[in-house]
Amino acid sequence: MFPLFEPINWFIIYTFWLTLALCFFLFLWMLKKLSLKFWFDYLIFQKNILWYFLSVFFISRLFYVVWKWHDLKYIKNTFEFFVMNDYNFSLVGAITWFFLVLFITMRIRKERLDNFIDWLTISLLFILSFGFIWALLWWQVYGRETTIWIEILYTHPFTPIPFQVPIFPLPIIYSILFFILFSVSYISYMYVHIKWLIWYVWLIAMSCVFLIFEYFSWKYDIFKDSIWINMTQTFSLFLIIFAGYRLLKILKFNEGKDKEKIILN
Repeated sequence: MFPLFEPINWFIIYTFWLTLALCFFLFLWMLKKLSLKFWFDYLIFQKNILWYFLSVFFISRLFYVVWKWHDLKYIKNTFEFFVMNDYNFSLVGAITWFFLVLFITMRIRKERLDNFIDWLTISLLFILSFGFIWALLWWQVYGRETTIWIEILYTHPFTPIPFQVPIFPLPIIYSILFFILFSVSYISYMYVHIKWLIWYVWLIAMSCVFLIFEYFSWKYDIFKDSIWINMTQTFSLFLIIFAGYRLLKILKFNEGKDKEKIILN
């Protein structure tokens, strides 16, 4: 695709940093928009923006290093573990650490996490569709060779992608699916009365997307070298079980009540 642009001599624009900045500001914009619409306290996140950004940036890279340990264990310079020209990061690591930092922040403030989790979930879904466009431009995510007639061919002279034939457009599919999930979640939140419901349904939907479509991925990691699924799919299975269990507890708690009144305003 297009990892960089050079509109004029000696002035290079890297699509990685451009789309990363775009996703960051779009996330803040959506948080602000939802906070005004649904009366969330935007300052809870605004006061900790730097802590969220730096910690997620660092941990997501660490997850990627662990994921690709068979290749990266030979790097002699420790600094190169975290600053490399491939700019690869782990989405699983980023999401995991983001919500861990959020949980710690809520405990320190003595706030209930379920008062804010749906708000942040919808905002994260919003930027995932843009994030996978970034992955398409910089080649962090790409599919394997298929014959479904929707394949794309990478022809850029600097592409690190080993395939010389059209391959499955995985980042495009992810981008479309997560935009649909965002749209459904945003509309549903205006009617759903039970807090955390959007969060658990989103976890299951997101995990199912990754569990299914990671089979079309080129990824090979320390998990897939040993078992039949990669690290992302393993994490997705865990989330499906966890969120499914929590949803059953919600339904059991509301058993015998009028479901329509419970779920909808």
